[in-house]
Amino acid sequence: MSFYVGFLYISTVLIWGSTWLAITYQLGSVDPIVSVIYRMVLSSVLLFIVCHYRGISLRVDSRNHTFLMAQGVSLFGLNYWIIYMAETYLASGIIAAMFSLIVLFNIVNSRIFLKRPTNAYIVLGGFVGLSGICFLFYPELTSVGTGNGAIKGFALGLTAVFIASLGNMAATRNGLTGLSVWTINAWGTLYGAMALVVIALFTGTEFTYEYTVSYTASLVYLSIFGTILAFGAYLKLMVLIGPEKAGYGALLIPFVAIILSTLFESYQWTPMALAGFVLAGLGNYLVMSRKN
Repeated sequence: MSFYVGFLYISTVLIWGSTWLAITYQLGSVDPIVSVIYRMVLSSVLLFIVCHYRGISLRVDSRNHTFLMAQGVSLFGLNYWIIYMAETYLASGIIAAMFSLIVLFNIVNSRIFLKRPTNAYIVLGGFVGLSGICFLFYPELTSVGTGNGAIKGFALGLTAVFIASLGNMAATRNGLTGLSVWTINAWGTLYGAMALVVIALFTGTEFTYEYTVSYTASLVYLSIFGTILAFGAYLKLMVLIGPEKAGYGALLIPFVAIILSTLFESYQWTPMALAGFVLAGLGNYLVMSRKN
């Protein structure tokens, strides 16, 4: 592994591992969908500015625009909106651990949409990973009562994983067309923001802003680091080493997130939660280490 590839890989893991905690500072008086809109609009504006000053072409034919729209609506729009909502019910580290299952979703969807082969490693890894998630969620699921949102957070988290996986299929396709990563993400974030604006207007969501340092700082961090830089590095990695090796970082991201959740959100570890976390990682490892 070259220094450049290693730098991109580590940067992606560390940034995305920290964004789960940063998202919690976006939750409060501002509706989650509005916070995501702010994030994607800021990201898109900055990306278009970068493309302009670096002389990167933004011209895309209609067919590619269709797939950029699919990527944007799913990966930059619906996915993040649902993640923000899920984090209002569960600790960020738990949601991040669930999101490591995107490796499994990606392989299944790759088989369906990209016709990539599968084997027994996927079945075994899937069962191990899902068992781990059940162990990890056992404390929350057994404490469900009136007003407890653990199950709702769990359902939202899995929905976000599935939608993000569909977005990854579109992103993989877009990354192989020769379009610049900057161009792909500029249009993708724009389409994601536009889709959420339509939903917000249709549902009568109020557009407000929280004038605090924590909200603004986390918004800027999520836009620049979590969206522009991390997604740029990830798409570049897919081109350099392939989507499966690039996606291997999904196994490490929850470890960063759960540590931060423990430090800043007082997440309480239990033996069963620890076992579940290990099983979830092992299951994903089995899936990613399969031989084609």
